[in-house]
Amino acid sequence: MDFKNIEVFEDRVVIKEAKNFELPHVFDCGQCFRWDRQPNGSYIGVAFNRVIEVEKSGEDVILHNCSEKDFYDIWIEYFDLNRNYNDIKVELSKDELLGKSVDFGYGIRILKQDPFEITLSFIISANNRIPMIKRVIKNISMKWGKPMEYKGQVYYSFPKIEVLKEVSQEDLEACGVGFRGKYIKDTVDKIYQCNKYIEENAHAVQEEKEIIKYDLKSIKASSDDECHCRLQDFSGIGPKVADCIMLFSMQKYSAFPVDVWVKRAMQHFYLAPDVSLKKIRDFGRNKFGELSGFAQQYLFYYARENNINVESETK
Repeated sequence: MDFKNIEVFEDRVVIKEAKNFELPHVFDCGQCFRWDRQPNGSYIGVAFNRVIEVEKSGEDVILHNCSEKDFYDIWIEYFDLNRNYNDIKVELSKDELLGKSVDFGYGIRILKQDPFEITLSFIISANNRIPMIKRVIKNISMKWGKPMEYKGQVYYSFPKIEVLKEVSQEDLEACGVGFRGKYIKDTVDKIYQCNKYIEENAHAVQEEKEIIKYDLKSIKASSDDECHCRLQDFSGIGPKVADCIMLFSMQKYSAFPVDVWVKRAMQHFYLAPDVSLKKIRDFGRNKFGELSGFAQQYLFYYARENNINVESETK
């Protein structure tokens, strides 16, 4: 457990002596799109139909607009606070090269986010820049999510699948999703039909494997390799996006998403510049095993923040 205890107030929860929890490391490491840095250094975000503000004060982390019940029902798991990240960092730092990234991103935590929201979010992320991804998700949430007020501002939850099921591809494209509109529409339809079938045929789900293969719960419960394959049954999801969904919402920590920054970091530290993305993924998973996802986050954050470029020599 990466904190001592909590103190509960009327409008906030204080996580005392929180370890391995630096706000920019957590919220700016490419894993989430609903958190925004405020002028005072805190972050305001929306998750699981809640809006909270997270502030760092010395060794403590303060969750504003949070009750004790929500802390134990939502945030203790969302922020992965029951895990001791020191153990992970000690193990990964046995690799001297990776140790540089671990030291740099020492406050990273991998969030446990909602699989449906993250599936659509990372379809949107394909060939897209983070500011645009955040803007598109905000547009979709403003149009079809539930409004919530905090500090005089209105925030919006991510829309429920029952609502998005009625949204046309054209309406999605109007939110800025571009060519991904058809992928999002198809994915929403498949998950909705799957959920509906399972609800209506609870004792006969194995009879329609083509329908139930889109069940996010069973995908999450499957083995890591099966999870990776099944996610790619959805339109617009390739190996890298599947790895992101696995890692950031399905607790599959052998996932090793390879984007441009991870590719550069792996080239910089370990590999020749002409290695394929698949070979980099395989190399990372073989090297870091069940901790591959954690290693990936440290590498991503280090490479992006230090602007590691493709011309960097292999160390």
